[in-house]
Amino acid sequence: MSDLIRVAILDDHQAVIDGYLYRLANCSDIQVIKQMNYGEEVQPFLHLQPVDLLILDISVPSSLSNPNPYPILYLIPQLVENHPDLSILVISMHSQRTLVRLLVEAGANGYILKDDRDAIVDLAAIIRLVHNGGIYFSRKISEMVRSQPGKDENLLTPRQLEVLSFCAAYPEVSTSQLAAQLCISPSTVRNLLSGAYMRLDVPNRTAAIARARQLQLISPG
Repeated sequence: MSDLIRVAILDDHQAVIDGYLYRLANCSDIQVIKQMNYGEEVQPFLHLQPVDLLILDISVPSSLSNPNPYPILYLIPQLVENHPDLSILVISMHSQRTLVRLLVEAGANGYILKDDRDAIVDLAAIIRLVHNGGIYFSRKISEMVRSQPGKDENLLTPRQLEVLSFCAAYPEVSTSQLAAQLCISPSTVRNLLSGAYMRLDVPNRTAAIARARQLQLISPG
């Protein structure tokens, strides 16, 4: 299997896309294979061309003839269901708490604010992290959306604990294998894990297992 990370970008501002291309220009392991300006372009392209990671803004017009905003909250679950190996990285100017939570619950693997200069500069590393199963949030986003329940035992939902416990028992299992074992879809597994990472404030599965063990939420190793 190739180590090349195939990236597609959805943003209606060419200057923004050009900025991403500049940041990724010298990365031999990352190739931008498609630039899109309209939401209706995404699904047809993904049916034709394999993509590993999609960078998208959430405020793009639907099509050239329809300037109304494309329903990204509809798009992301469709992409997760039809392309379970696709990673989704949102880069947006919007930071509303409810919207961010809904996007993460829908299946987004990361959320960067466009004014987060450090994250944009480090875009290549973030792409690699997300592609390898991690998540990434701008600090402002992470502080805003992370749950703060009063007791550690309420930090994760029972279903999140179930999935994380299984991951701890079988650390080499893939998302598809985990889904088959639990009799749920790969997209559900992915969303449960992403939600757990967010609540535990960790970037990936290994860190989530370690943090859950530290909090005595799952059996110790």
